[in-house]
Amino acid sequence: MAKTPAQRIKKHGSKAVVPQHSLPPVINPSTSRTPQKAQSNSNLILIAGVAVSLFLFWYLHLLTLNQLTQLTGGLAMPDSLVGGFDTSYIADLRAAMDDDARGQLNYVHKTAGTLFPLIFGFTWLLLIGTNVAKKSLRWALWAFPLLFAAVRLWGNVTIDSMLAAETADAGAVALASGLTIAGWVLLVLSLLAGAAAVFLGWKPRQK
Repeated sequence: MAKTPAQRIKKHGSKAVVPQHSLPPVINPSTSRTPQKAQSNSNLILIAGVAVSLFLFWYLHLLTLNQLTQLTGGLAMPDSLVGGFDTSYIADLRAAMDDDARGQLNYVHKTAGTLFPLIFGFTWLLLIGTNVAKKSLRWALWAFPLLFAAVRLWGNVTIDSMLAAETADAGAVALASGLTIAGWVLLVLSLLAGAAAVFLGWKPRQK
């Protein structure tokens, strides 16, 4: 019967020969992850994010909000007015919209109106973070998509509250109009920031 290491030591003392055992090497699956693979995965996420953002913009502004004008006698939804709106326009819009039309706009804001700024903002944060190495510049460019997402979501709530009120309050209208204008401006600035990030990321690879 084979003796255990403890029995060998007890019988032979410190001169006992204890068989040595070696453990198999630990395989770390993460070691196969190369910078090239990480960059490839990041590019795939970016492509998917850009595609979804384009689809949601088309669905929200060019399809759904445009279709809602059929319920208002041709009056555009506040979200579509790049130059903003005034109290008289909102008064006319409220008169043309019934509860069903306001409910549909509110539903649009909770679905595509929420998904678009969030997905666009996340995609542009990743786009800028992937291509801009300098931390201070990266944060400066990140400010545009972050502010865009926040302003658009705030604008959705403000527009719904404004249209649900019994009367068109001048302060609420001014706030909603300002947020709408700011949202469109920040969208353009975010696009420019993304283009600048791509240029900065592409330029070093050409050296």
